[in-house]
Amino acid sequence: MNREYHRWYSHRLGRDMELLVFGHAGAKVLVFPTRDGRFYEYENLRLVESVRHKLEAGQLQLYCVDSLDWESLYCFWCNPADRIRRHNAFEDYILNEVLPLMAMKNPHPCTIAHGCSLGAFHAVNIAFRHPHLFRKVAAFSGRYDLTLNVEHFRDLFSGHRDEQIYFHTPAQYLPNLGCPERLGALRRMDIVLTIGKEDPFLDNNRYLSRSLWDKGVRHALHEWDGRAHQGYHWRRMAPLYL
Repeated sequence: MNREYHRWYSHRLGRDMELLVFGHAGAKVLVFPTRDGRFYEYENLRLVESVRHKLEAGQLQLYCVDSLDWESLYCFWCNPADRIRRHNAFEDYILNEVLPLMAMKNPHPCTIAHGCSLGAFHAVNIAFRHPHLFRKVAAFSGRYDLTLNVEHFRDLFSGHRDEQIYFHTPAQYLPNLGCPERLGALRRMDIVLTIGKEDPFLDNNRYLSRSLWDKGVRHALHEWDGRAHQGYHWRRMAPLYL
């Protein structure tokens, strides 16, 4: 199985960024790590191994990017407005550096946004914000409103609200989305959400699902037994939903 390591200096982020590529052909999968994860997390959790047969058959090619969550969404010593600005810079890096690399290496027309836990938020958010760039999103165990206080999970913006936070909150902007072109692209996208029935963000997933149906966007919401929020569960989900 093909495995590649890439590293370059991103002027958009002012730092070196790293990523791993697995596979040689097929649909391109942009893989976001969990909150505390790095670009090698997907391999360490044996998720790469769980889809090895698809990688070796040339059905999928994974691009596992690094995270900046500790500099943005989870940088609690920063002003909330600065956190979302740093997150915007990360999105610019993905759109203008990672996606062009993927297009250069692989001409396959299908690009999939994918992630687990907070990585699921990143996958859904970027796919819903730029649906013309993605054919599919597969999001496992995600939360889609980072302003919620649920159980032991805090509002990541400490009560601060602004336009940028709103437009990076799928559960908030989707119900008000009226752009025909963007809705049309969403309706053509294959959207798969998974969540455990005991996950604290089950209701948030159900709310996002209802919002999608209200907009005429077909999708699948799979509810798994238990919390289903660990590598063991994600290794079972990946071969099914990617």
